Amino acid sequence: MTSAAVRPPATATPYRWRWPALVALLLAEAMNLLDATIVQVAAPAVHADLGGPVSDVQWFSTAYTLPFAVLLITGGRLGDIAGRRRLFVLGVTFFTAASAACALAPSPALLIAFRAVQGAAAAAIVPQTIGLIKAMFTGDEMSRALGSIGPVMGLAAVSGPILGGVLTHADLFGSSWRAAFLVNVPVGLAVLALSPRIPEDRAPHRPALDWPGTALAAAGTGLLVHPLIGANLTELPPPDWAMLAAGLLTLAAFAVRQRRTKAPLLEPTLFTRRGFPPALATSTAFFAVTNGLLTVVVLQLQLQSGADVLTAGLSLTPWSAGLAVASWLSGRRGARRRMMRYGLALVLLGLTAATAVYATTAPARHPWPLLPALALVGLGAGLFTPAFFTMALRPLRPQEVGSAAGALNAVQQLGATLGVAVLGSTYLDGSAEAACAVAVALTALCWATSRRM
Repeated sequence: MTSAAVRPPATATPYRWRWPALVALLLAEAMNLLDATIVQVAAPAVHADLGGPVSDVQWFSTAYTLPFAVLLITGGRLGDIAGRRRLFVLGVTFFTAASAACALAPSPALLIAFRAVQGAAAAAIVPQTIGLIKAMFTGDEMSRALGSIGPVMGLAAVSGPILGGVLTHADLFGSSWRAAFLVNVPVGLAVLALSPRIPEDRAPHRPALDWPGTALAAAGTGLLVHPLIGANLTELPPPDWAMLAAGLLTLAAFAVRQRRTKAPLLEPTLFTRRGFPPALATSTAFFAVTNGLLTVVVLQLQLQSGADVLTAGLSLTPWSAGLAVASWLSGRRGARRRMMRYGLALVLLGLTAATAVYATTAPARHPWPLLPALALVGLGAGLFTPAFFTMALRPLRPQEVGSAAGALNAVQQLGATLGVAVLGSTYLDGSAEAACAVAVALTALCWATSRRM
């Protein structure tokens, strides 16, 4: 069945009749980001309540981002095969149920397991959004609909850290950190209530699913990330080095298979595009910086400076507000290379300021000196992100867009996972100053690769 057979004509229905479907898609996107940022703030409180090793604090985030990263491309392919609306609804259903299970988890091991289910469900949700928006809108309406993603993500970024701190600190009905997961339940139910307004859509030609490729990607990424979680990066034992090498070899085998199989997870023509491989490297480095630095700031405030969870959440407000404002401005100005350069310059300036703050004096329980630096990083991230994704997808042919979007989202999540692992471990084994120095180096790499896009 072709996509034309399942798509309603986008110009036949007024925009106001399609807004509930768009709201459902945007709420689901925001729910995923909200969940990740809430947990980053609430993780130390979870550890204090459930116990376990300190490295579990990293796994509370990594258990979500790792399956999310690994399965994003597969989720996009499954949407092509089974229908994007169908997979979207299935993903939201499992995500909502897993959120409730996380809130009831009695141990760190079960919480980490339920977080992995959340990540897998999110991988079924996120790749469908762009395709479903394209199915509902055309022309300027589609541009406005796609442009609404940035401000909504900015709002979720603003709300997440604050909401995580407020909910955990408020301890509603003795729920403590559990309320940070329960908040997903009403949001998920609202998305499911609106989902009948979403039209069904699938690829014009039904592709096959590369299960061996999926297994290679999952195994390679897991082998690469696992030794970095909670490790001393300067004293990795030989078995961990062997695991890292095995991960790289497995991912190389995945790349070879993608070139040779008749049904690849990734469109082979993507890698003949001059700017697409640098875009993948840029996305990996950039989101390693932003997600890793968030983890370092929260850990330093709560574990070293003695700030409570509410103070830690509110301390991220300048970052989140800067991200929201700058992403809105960047979206209105359109995709321009100079927006990417301005954004990375501000991120570098903010990281340099944060390094100076950590080097001269550790932020106190109320970390006023750190706030301007976090605002600069947020402004830079907000300028960079909308322009980056638009520039990365602009030169692609229609049949490449879905695969490219899945790949970019996948390396974004992989970068987030590696950032939490590398910067978090650098902080735990060294200092916040050292972690910021690593973030500066990764941002410089991001600058170099983005110039080749």
